[in-house]
Amino acid sequence: QQAIVIKKMVADLNMDAEIVILPTVREPDGLAISSRNIYLNPKERKTAVVLYQALCLAQELWSQGETNAQTIRHHMTDLIQKEPLATIDYVSVANAETLDELDIVKPPALVSMAVKIGSTRLIDNGVLE
Repeated sequence: QQAIVIKKMVADLNMDAEIVILPTVREPDGLAISSRNIYLNPKERKTAVVLYQALCLAQELWSQGETNAQTIRHHMTDLIQKEPLATIDYVSVANAETLDELDIVKPPALVSMAVKIGSTRLIDNGVLE
């Protein structure tokens, strides 16, 4: 999401710069590599994988033809809430260019979330295309 905001700012300010958005680098179990991961104790670290699992669930639902954004958010939220150490800040299904929340998923759609695992706030996202 931050990269999309920066990309829009560069365009709006007519800056001579190209913003290149690269795929998220992940641990073997899917957790996004982040400096915040060092604050997770072993139990929290194991729990944190639920963010990636929620993204995979969104992709699976989308691949099966689900286009209702609320349904996708609901399934993601249900999965995350099964983890007692997880507290959801937000789960979003938005237009990948404007970041406006969607009712009906139209690609490219950005699926993103912020979730506290213990006291550590983690963010993750993926694109439905």
